[in-house]
Amino acid sequence: MKNEKALVVFSGGQDSTTCLFWALENFKEVETVTFDYNQRHDLEIEVAQEIAKELGVNNRVLDMSLISQLSANALTRDDIEIEEKDGELPSTFVEGRNHLFLSFAAVLGKQIGAKHIITGVSETDFSGYPDCRDGFIKSLNVTLNLSMDDQFVIHTPLMWRDKKEVWQLSDELGALDFVQNRTLTCYNGVMAEGCGECPACQLRREGLDAYLTEKGVS
Repeated sequence: MKNEKALVVFSGGQDSTTCLFWALENFKEVETVTFDYNQRHDLEIEVAQEIAKELGVNNRVLDMSLISQLSANALTRDDIEIEEKDGELPSTFVEGRNHLFLSFAAVLGKQIGAKHIITGVSETDFSGYPDCRDGFIKSLNVTLNLSMDDQFVIHTPLMWRDKKEVWQLSDELGALDFVQNRTLTCYNGVMAEGCGECPACQLRREGLDAYLTEKGVS
């Protein structure tokens, strides 16, 4: 892989930024693609662009606003509360998002000569999103190759890592401080440590605390 090109699906959050550092470690050339799907916070796109620029990789922003027209959810609608109920998908689930993002990433990848598509999905620490599962990724990988008569590889370096292990990976990549302070994971659009109250912030904080405790850092 060291001599090949990769395209990272990039939001500027903890997971995709860790994946970007992983890609830079494993591929000769790396680009990023960010999707504008009318998410609550334009800041997410700005953060992604700033991180890509600082790390010296090209970033493209693609208009996917049609998703917000099709799917009513808490990430695209201010009038929907962020909530999780037992036995139900969280209100933050965006129907078809990863399916569409990865499909469009593959089309872009073919145009720029990137056979490797990298995404930060995980089914270890996740909210039950069906499009974060390993089975879905493997199935889509086959479908994309058949649909475009090509040989893409979708990489999911975080698939079997919980949040503590994602922090560990960022540390191993020399990016712990960068990911901790420069990324946007919060559903309420607060940088770094975030609001501390939404599910994304709680999961991120719990993972970091567990990793720092294991590492012996107070």
